[in-house]
Amino acid sequence: MKKLTTVLIAAGLIASASACSAQQQLTTKETCDRVGVAAAGIPQNASQTATIRVANAIRPIEQVASTDMKPVVTAILEYLDEQAKETPDEAKLGELGAAYQEAGTKYGELCRG
Repeated sequence: MKKLTTVLIAAGLIASASACSAQQQLTTKETCDRVGVAAAGIPQNASQTATIRVANAIRPIEQVASTDMKPVVTAILEYLDEQAKETPDEAKLGELGAAYQEAGTKYGELCRG
């Protein structure tokens, strides 16, 4: 009986641990809310440090973003990562800037209706 109880407790702990560690995909609204909170930290004159902080705040959202918002979050992160470099590649920054603008438009459509 003692062994059975131990096995059942262990199985329960494993099941609950796997449920806690499994990342659930956010809804579009939840993704919008989280990105909005993280993006609120972008100052007008973004320094390299501020850009890194905002990118790091958005980075965990990318893994759980809704299907509609994942490309938006990815485009934002790619742009911020390039912009935060000591010497950003201007050509690449231009390309990523265009994608960043499109992501902003899509963000507005999905999040602000």
